[in-house]
Amino acid sequence: MTSYDTTKTDICGDAASVEPTTGGSQFTRRQVLAGMAAGAAVAFPTIVPARVLGRDGAVAPSEKINLGVIGIGPRCTYDLTSMLGLDDVRCAAITDVQKSRREAGKAHVDKLAGNSDCVLYRDMREMLARKDIDAVIVATGDRWHTHASILAAEAGKDVYCEKPCGLTIKNVQDLAATMKRTGHIFQAGTQRRSVTQFQTAVEMAQSGKLGKLDTLYASVYMPELGNTWLPAEPTPAPDVCDWNQWLGVAPWRPYNSAYVAGKWRGQYDFESGARLLDWGAHTVDQCQWANSADGTTPIEFEPSPIGITCRYANGVKLFLDFLKTPFGDRSPNWNTKLGLCPVKFVGSEGSVEVGDDGIEVKLGGVVSPTEKIKRTRGIDAQTHARNFFDCVRSRKPTITNPDVMMHSHIASFAAAFSWILGRKLTFDPVKKEFINDAEANSLRSRPERNCWG
Repeated sequence: MTSYDTTKTDICGDAASVEPTTGGSQFTRRQVLAGMAAGAAVAFPTIVPARVLGRDGAVAPSEKINLGVIGIGPRCTYDLTSMLGLDDVRCAAITDVQKSRREAGKAHVDKLAGNSDCVLYRDMREMLARKDIDAVIVATGDRWHTHASILAAEAGKDVYCEKPCGLTIKNVQDLAATMKRTGHIFQAGTQRRSVTQFQTAVEMAQSGKLGKLDTLYASVYMPELGNTWLPAEPTPAPDVCDWNQWLGVAPWRPYNSAYVAGKWRGQYDFESGARLLDWGAHTVDQCQWANSADGTTPIEFEPSPIGITCRYANGVKLFLDFLKTPFGDRSPNWNTKLGLCPVKFVGSEGSVEVGDDGIEVKLGGVVSPTEKIKRTRGIDAQTHARNFFDCVRSRKPTITNPDVMMHSHIASFAAAFSWILGRKLTFDPVKKEFINDAEANSLRSRPERNCWG
């Protein structure tokens, strides 16, 4: 693997170092086993436990995938718990710019692993320089997803990136191009592609069981363009919270503890597509999949007070249905018993609606029994993670590979821009640009702060 040059100026121009950890070690189990194989065992009799050699159904430590974490908050903790439930994965290191989150993450990992091997870092590049790290999960805020993923790929790591995977269309294009150039495995954290009831709904749409597809419905948060600066508070010491690194390429603003506690959401500088991608990265992605449109996007986007109507070149419509409030009541168009992130696919012969908690099929105007359809919680990330780690081993594309991620994100961004500008937009999916609309095209990228030193 290619290691990243850590002799360069630290990210955002501020030094960082490996934190000492009780019982931590830079030596991996695979290195220890390699040393034993080289002759350490010859010097004196050694009894090696069966689990170390991978016997009795266990995975040998030398064969485990060493995972590094970039950004550990509530979502990452959930993902990581699922990942560490897999026998062939171990968490070797955690990077976070907040000391409290680093330490809480290590305590959680150590408890699950039954050891204290996990090492902490403040600067992600120091962790990425480790040759024993095979893959990373990127679960920072939106502003870091693209750049952390690119750094990881260029350092020789495979990447599981939480969504949304970028702040702009240019971000996700650059990310997809980097993964293609480096040849590393990438998985977007749009885990509903790995959930049974969503897979069933898509199969019904693609197979013709619903007849000719007419309209796809995706639930999304009501967009918002927040740009309110919270009152300035004293900036903590970098070891406590590295505010410069927390901001990353986002525009500078004074520190406020509420931002790092999660109040960055709803702020345009920190969030993707005026908040529309929070759910759109999942639900628009499902609709893209149902329409067999993973390699393209809609060509028209028209906003209204209740949602955004999009049209594909094949005539299928996509309606992005606004929720009334980000975490409150839903649009009355949805069956609230089916759970979060619902989508609906309507064809000439029937429809299917599906959410995190269930699925409802209507054929010929009659609701079909769905008790036999196996269902899993839509927020369960383990099956999706399993797909990623299997592909790390096989080097085959993941279920949400860079091209899939890029096109579903671009579709969501284009819809958000039509809402921001308040007018109908036409889009060229091949050139990935808006037609005869310089203002819309200017939104495809944002100025980025030079925080690289």
